[in-house]
Amino acid sequence: MKTKSIIYALSVILLVVLVESFIKLRTAPVKLKEENVTYSLEGLTFDGYIAYVEDMKGKRPAVLVVHEWWGNNDYSKMRARELAKLGYIAMAVDMYGNGKIAANPAEAKELATPFYTNPKLAKSRLDAAINKIKQYKQTDPDKIVAVGYCFGGSVVLNNARLGSELKGVVCFHGGLIGAPADKNLLKTKILVCQGGSDQFVSQKDVDLFKHQMDSIGANYVFKVYPNATHAFTNPEATKIGKEFNMPIEYNEMADHKSWDDMKSFFATVFNP
Repeated sequence: MKTKSIIYALSVILLVVLVESFIKLRTAPVKLKEENVTYSLEGLTFDGYIAYVEDMKGKRPAVLVVHEWWGNNDYSKMRARELAKLGYIAMAVDMYGNGKIAANPAEAKELATPFYTNPKLAKSRLDAAINKIKQYKQTDPDKIVAVGYCFGGSVVLNNARLGSELKGVVCFHGGLIGAPADKNLLKTKILVCQGGSDQFVSQKDVDLFKHQMDSIGANYVFKVYPNATHAFTNPEATKIGKEFNMPIEYNEMADHKSWDDMKSFFATVFNP
């Protein structure tokens, strides 16, 4: 009996040690490699930001992060880091060039307007970022997607409409109307994450977008988060909204739910 008790006690101790080791492995901080990168297009220099898990072996899917109309600021870089922690190599893309950051809505509108009026301009610049991330040995060139926030959401949707090679795009609270929907060009899977109380995107725009996608048999998913406004994923949105008298605010529930929806979407894109 004494021997059995000793064996049982040792088994319990071993089990505890194994559980503690597993927990430490699951909770150990991830070591990220972060670096600023530059690339050029038509004489203009772009300031991107790359993040990936340094000690992860082999190639991995890549995610491009296209910023809000403010420019490639700390928010888009934070999203790149969060995506890197999920096992991707992520790049926060500079759409404006020279790392330009808007200080107020007037400056942001001036920087963003050329891309709304000329979707092909946005595509050429996002394509340049795609070419840059492909140069990394960590990137699986056949598994590249893009996510965009507000202005960036419009950019990734137009990139898809214009014949993007991306496997999928995710539009977070972005403008929905842009380049025409063409079944001969649109091959990319689409996820739209839209706030139910977004005053910048009308129900008419929502209906028109769905009609365009349905008319060409596009592979898309449209998610709506009740009571979420424009920019609902940005923790700084409430502060910015008050500062500039804009109808935007952070919505923690919608932020987390849309992030989970994005992860599920990626699973269908990379593992169909």
